[in-house]
Amino acid sequence: MEEEQIREALAVHWRASAAGDVNAEHDIYDNDAICDYPQSGERILGRNNLQALRSHHPGKPSGFNVRRIVGKGNLWITEYTITYQGQSAYTVSIMEFRNGKVVHETQYFADAFEAPAWRSQWVQQIV
Repeated sequence: MEEEQIREALAVHWRASAAGDVNAEHDIYDNDAICDYPQSGERILGRNNLQALRSHHPGKPSGFNVRRIVGKGNLWITEYTITYQGQSAYTVSIMEFRNGKVVHETQYFADAFEAPAWRSQWVQQIV
């Protein structure tokens, strides 16, 4: 699959995720895809289980913003924020493609935190 096609498939995937379209959201995955959540120590085996898990999430996202997508060949990374119940999580998704489908995804989630005052002279605030 050409990189342009992968980039378009990712754009469709993230738009569907933001819209809550769980069917279109999961079109990108291979039937035997693996999704890892390292912070909770969970592994989801198979597209059907991944879609079922996400379909049963108790809170629907109220905000979803892709910051950037970078990749080459079969390895692609998306940085985005997702908001659940007023809390934003900064998220990184690492996707590995084979034959045009995601075969392995690893997702990292991080909460926002206050910047310490001691380093303010060396930084700029970003949004």
